[in-house]
Amino acid sequence: MDLESVFGWLVLLLFCGVFYGTYRFAKRYEPDVPPADPVRMTMEHQESVANGGTPVAPFFAVSLLKILVLSICTLGLYELYWFYRNWQLIKERESVDISPFWRAFWAFFYCHQCFSRVREYGAANGIRPGVSVGVLSAGWIITTLTGTLPDPYWLIASLSIGFLLPVQAYANRVNKVAAPQHDPNARFTPWNWVCVVVGGSLFVLAVVGLFMPEE
Repeated sequence: MDLESVFGWLVLLLFCGVFYGTYRFAKRYEPDVPPADPVRMTMEHQESVANGGTPVAPFFAVSLLKILVLSICTLGLYELYWFYRNWQLIKERESVDISPFWRAFWAFFYCHQCFSRVREYGAANGIRPGVSVGVLSAGWIITTLTGTLPDPYWLIASLSIGFLLPVQAYANRVNKVAAPQHDPNARFTPWNWVCVVVGGSLFVLAVVGLFMPEE
C-alpha cells in the first residue's frame, strides 16, 4: 500500500470521526423538554387545541440520525428537501407569499433566513437558542460550495450536514414544545432505504476509488 492510499484511508477515517462527533454534539442540544405551556404556544396552536385538533409541528420534523444518513447517501440533495419542507411549513403558518421550491433551490441566499425563523420561533416560546445562526449559515454555504472542487477535495462538501444538525436539533426541541404528539419522523421508509443502499454504495465506491492506486 503506497503513501497516497494510506493518506486516503486516513482521510476517510477522519470524515467518519467528524460525522460522529458532529452528531454527538448536536445531540446535546436535543434534550427532553417539558410539555407544552399553553401560554407560550402560538395563537394558531391554541385555536387548534381548543377545537379538538392536533397541533402541527411548526418545523420539519426528522431525527438527527435520519437527516445525517440521508444527507450523506443523497450527496446533499436531502438537505435541499429539508429546506423545502421548512419553507413550506413557514409559508402555511405565516401566510406569506413565497415559493418553498425556489427558496430551497436558492438555499445559499435563504438559508440564513430559514435558520433565523427557527431560532426566533423558539426564542419566542422560551427555548434558549444554541449555536449562532450566522456561523451555521456561513459554514453550510462554504462547505456546500466545496463540492465544485476537484478530487478529492469535493469530499469536504459532505461536512455541510454538520451545520444543519444543530438547527434540526433546536427545531426538534421547538416541535416538542409546540406539538408534543407530532410524529418525530425517526423511521426510515422503504424509499429512504433505497436511497441509503443505492446512494450509500455509490458514495463509498466513489470515495474508495479516489484513493485506490492506479494500475
